[in-house]
Amino acid sequence: MSETSDKIVKAIKDKGKTLEGEMSFFGHLEALRGHLIRASIAIIVITCFVFAYYDWIFDTLIMGPSKMDFWTYRTMCNAGNAIGRNFCFSAFHIQLINTEMAGQFTLQINSSLMIGITLGVPYLLWELWRFVKPALHEKERKAATGFVFYATFLFFTGVLFGYYIITPMSLHFLATYTVSSSIENLFTIDSYISSVATLTLATGLVFELPILIYILASLGIMTPHFMRSTRRYAIVIILIIAAIVTPTPDMLTMTVVSIPLFLLYEISIVVAALVEKRKLKKEQDLMSS
Repeated sequence: MSETSDKIVKAIKDKGKTLEGEMSFFGHLEALRGHLIRASIAIIVITCFVFAYYDWIFDTLIMGPSKMDFWTYRTMCNAGNAIGRNFCFSAFHIQLINTEMAGQFTLQINSSLMIGITLGVPYLLWELWRFVKPALHEKERKAATGFVFYATFLFFTGVLFGYYIITPMSLHFLATYTVSSSIENLFTIDSYISSVATLTLATGLVFELPILIYILASLGIMTPHFMRSTRRYAIVIILIIAAIVTPTPDMLTMTVVSIPLFLLYEISIVVAALVEKRKLKKEQDLMSS
């Protein structure tokens, strides 16, 4: 009888622990939901603001890389003249067409939402950091201090690099490339927006490489020794990425795109080394104590 009672008590305790764990899990989900709701509201507010001023945003920002007076074309031409080289781009014109009844209205909504999400990244990262922060120890919090700032800085640096360097060079090449003079280049507005958004945002994500390496190094998956030993393969991969994101065949464009990627890789090695050094120091402190 006593053995049976002990089993019942143990079963009740185990059930209580299970329920406590489930409640804790759903509590975390509820907290995460609150953070995501606040981030979504911020993104919606930014999207509405972009939608209200869409005329200026479309003509100046979205269509900017398709105009010959864009900053990139003028700067490269002036730089070439300063060193006695011809870096000027040939004149080109991108003619856009709409093939759907609600195409332009859908375009305004989708592109406004896309810009809203992009501009809302800092607040989204901050809300995610607020969700994760309570689960970290004091030392881990100090080590991760500045996560939102660095992640945001790298993302927008990549976005600006993609917008001012990769996008105009790619658009110029694709708009002026012809197989035959009998074929006229007419682009749908969806195709143009998709190209600009993909080149810009993809570069922003690529620039998050040091943050990714920091996370992988903290988990013990990536080490500075491994990254140094595979540097030659990384160079080949970077050149392939540069060739993909910049369909232009000239070496100048590939070099301009590749150099920041090389720098990001070297910065990532330094980040991995710092993480490894911190982990070794932590282990030594534990051994000495």
